[in-house]
Amino acid sequence: MTLHPIAPRPPERIRCDVCAAPPVRPRRRGRTTRGAALLALVLLLAGGAATGCGGRATTHHKPGTSHEQASGSAGTLLTADDGAGHRLREVPAEGAPEVQLTARPDSEDGWNLQLAVKNYRFTPDSTGGGALPGAGHAHLELDGHKLARLYGPWFHLPAAQVPEGAHTLTVRLYADDHTAWAVAGKAIEGSVQLTAAAPGQAGGHSHPTTTAAPTSPPPSQAAPEADRTVTVTVRDGKVSPAPARTELRRGERVALRVTSDRADTLHVHGYDKELALLAGQEATLILTADRTGLFEVETHESGLVLTQLLVR
Repeated sequence: MTLHPIAPRPPERIRCDVCAAPPVRPRRRGRTTRGAALLALVLLLAGGAATGCGGRATTHHKPGTSHEQASGSAGTLLTADDGAGHRLREVPAEGAPEVQLTARPDSEDGWNLQLAVKNYRFTPDSTGGGALPGAGHAHLELDGHKLARLYGPWFHLPAAQVPEGAHTLTVRLYADDHTAWAVAGKAIEGSVQLTAAAPGQAGGHSHPTTTAAPTSPPPSQAAPEADRTVTVTVRDGKVSPAPARTELRRGERVALRVTSDRADTLHVHGYDKELALLAGQEATLILTADRTGLFEVETHESGLVLTQLLVR
């Protein structure tokens, strides 16, 4: 009889719930580091988008405007200003913008002004953006006091805005960022002498001085030119009637009649329309409501809201 050795019985394996759980694999350090780096990059890009180029808000950029254009790098920004707080932006004399101003008496009221520009174009849709070479808007001044901002070559100056006597009208060219274009440290501008006769006197004109005898049209004459009329009086810093909303349909014309007891400037936000207010004299601004939205009408100097235009 042959005896065979018996194989040893393997020890019984005792199940442990903890040990039975799938092993936890250690995290790969490279993947964690790479994820953190990507997260930091996303946050950095988000921060840059919020502040724009060079820390400037992205609202400064206009669609289709390059970084160079948006940064307003055209010309050289000087420390000197135009006398009204707008810094000069100097460009070489060769190819620089030019402007000439002429004034012709209007057959009904005031004067028609023409701005003959060279190496320059008006860009009303880009106002507030970067300084683009040879582009922007103009300011109209009477004896050094701003009357209006101009966005084209023609402007009608009502007789009511020009007191009796001899005056100097000046137009000055500005970039979209409101710096004044300049050559050799001097703002680019054009001037013309204007003489306003007293109402009822005979008038004529000569070159370059323009003399006429226009009279302010009665208030009733403004109504046929507008679909709606808003009449406001400013006295002792108070607006009468109290500011309210004026509802308009798109395409309607509204006449804003304002009488202020102090000299000021009327401004329609969103439309960028301005009108000089002479102390104690009624001034009328007729506006075509071709944009929808809510637009405030206020005074610049006193900062008073006169009304709100709700255009649907």
